[in-house]
Amino acid sequence: MSTTKKKIELDLSAFPSGSVTEYSTLVCLACVFDIFTTQLGFAPRTAYSEIRKYSATIAELTAPKALRPFFDSDDKQAHCPYCNAAKRWHARLETVRIEGGKATDAARRALLKKLPQKDNQFQIIETKSDKRAIFFDWLDTLVRNLNLDEEGWLLEATRAYLARLEPKTNWNEVFEGLRVVRRSQRLSEGWEREGSRLFLAPPIYNEVLIVQYLVSRSHVHGGQTLDGRLTLFELVRRLRYSGYLDAKELSEADQSETLDFIIDKVAGGQGKVKLYHIVDRREFLEKVKSVYARYAT
Repeated sequence: MSTTKKKIELDLSAFPSGSVTEYSTLVCLACVFDIFTTQLGFAPRTAYSEIRKYSATIAELTAPKALRPFFDSDDKQAHCPYCNAAKRWHARLETVRIEGGKATDAARRALLKKLPQKDNQFQIIETKSDKRAIFFDWLDTLVRNLNLDEEGWLLEATRAYLARLEPKTNWNEVFEGLRVVRRSQRLSEGWEREGSRLFLAPPIYNEVLIVQYLVSRSHVHGGQTLDGRLTLFELVRRLRYSGYLDAKELSEADQSETLDFIIDKVAGGQGKVKLYHIVDRREFLEKVKSVYARYAT
């Protein structure tokens, strides 16, 4: 009787929520083996050895739209969209991207020490990116995780941005039972909760509006925010009258360039950030072995 080892899940609880992005994609091994055996003329054993050594690129693992032999599907009985191969030919590759920095370095090192080293089950890929690109990656992930047709998405978007702004705060606890987010007339920085209401200092509140506008501007005319639906002109005018643009030294910016400058500020300014990608190859290695067994018999 064969036994299967229980798959160890990665514990990401030590990381601030805004610093971790998770990706998942499927690879069709029928397509992969076909390329190696039919197109390249490799013997099944040689193809098996080469495929086991293959390391997918970050672009392949994280692309918004997967390309052959990768594809995305939540269907438990999915078929490959390219060759119609059934589920037994598919392997899931899961990738965790961690932003480098003081808030994550210790937790990242501790996590990497716990990962099994045998057979290259986990692959660690280090890259660099600029803060603006990382911000838009975060924004894209946020959009995919929100249902903009539900009323609660504004609070969820607010919590997501605050988690990115102050990663050490337990925002799930802060938002428990929360009903309203308001601009504070008293605070000059930070935030405070009173009952079921959360008050944000004007600079933070303004940046929440910016994020909500960016999230929803393609979903509705203008962008839906805590202050209602706003066009870009209306958003910039509010930011100007509230003193946000002056505080960020953007008051003299041309109207057409203002949004770009605002995004740079919200993204954290200029500069590079180191990214650590942890690729879980365990299912891939198991499925490659079983697929090879079918080819070899």
